[in-house]
Amino acid sequence: MTRRYLVAGNWKMHKGVADTAAFLEELLAAKRPRNVDVVVCPPYISLPAAAMLLTRSGIGLGAQNVHWESSGAFTGEISAPMLADLDVGWVIVGHSERRTMFGETDETAARRARRAQEEGLTVIFCLGETLKQREAGETIDVLRQQASVLTDLDPAKLVVAYEPIWAIGTGRTASPEQAQEAHAFLRSELRGHFGDEAANKVRILYGGSVKPANAADLFRQPDVDGGLIGGASLDVPSFSAIIRAAAHLAAGASS
Repeated sequence: MTRRYLVAGNWKMHKGVADTAAFLEELLAAKRPRNVDVVVCPPYISLPAAAMLLTRSGIGLGAQNVHWESSGAFTGEISAPMLADLDVGWVIVGHSERRTMFGETDETAARRARRAQEEGLTVIFCLGETLKQREAGETIDVLRQQASVLTDLDPAKLVVAYEPIWAIGTGRTASPEQAQEAHAFLRSELRGHFGDEAANKVRILYGGSVKPANAADLFRQPDVDGGLIGGASLDVPSFSAIIRAAAHLAAGASS
């Protein structure tokens, strides 16, 4: 089946309110293809400004994390209802930087994802292996374990992002063949969790040094449905070029 491409920008700890507004005004002024879904995920502090600018724009707004409780004594955390109040429709969960720097586990990521979906948010659930694990031949085992916690989620509000940790911010990129191998395995795991029909609708993004120069080759793979973009999403021309690469492939698939 043909899944609609999704290009999501994870800005990480970049762009305050003024920079967010300037970026989005430039992005909105550019001619954007309409056959690709686009999401931007600014820092928390910039979400209100982004929400105002993106109203009725067709571009989705996402957060970079969410707590698993609706409220409580959790200093520094943000809940799913708070995000929904800002018209945030998407949230990244389980990013490798949350796992490696802030103690995120498969179980806590799954708790965050469940609560976000209960509030109506679509979850971009991240998973992937380290360089040490890949070199030890453990990639499939790692992905199987990480994907095992997806069983209680709603596949209709789920996007999976495969992000090989060794390719994030390093300039290294998985080859299209390596990406497809991992994505195909994840698709098979999703079929085991949700059945063929639902699993075939879940989009699986590649995240790991996606740039305009390699986007088309990656997105051309049958189980790569777009990208979770880091550094290249901070610049409007490069982010737009990645979106256009997806749009060109989508147009070719529909012709």
